[in-house]
Amino acid sequence: MNNVFKALNDPARREILKMLREGDMTAGDIAAKFDMTAPSISHHLDKLKQAGMVTTIKKGQFIHYSLNITVVDDLLQYILTLKK
Repeated sequence: MNNVFKALNDPARREILKMLREGDMTAGDIAAKFDMTAPSISHHLDKLKQAGMVTTIKKGQFIHYSLNITVVDDLLQYILTLKK
């Protein structure tokens, strides 16, 4: 869970997660939406992958990133337990 909170701490990573809610995207598609270098985007995607918040599927030469709904559901359940 610590990796999830660390991943959510960065606004760029939160924006990437919002974008992935709409559907799978390649790193190039994601990078086109930001004003930062490709290595920076790769770093953010790696942090999200380490936290289990995104999954990857290789299709030909491209890697497609998807939102991992299971981890998001687990996070929401955790947050709801704090309310008690």
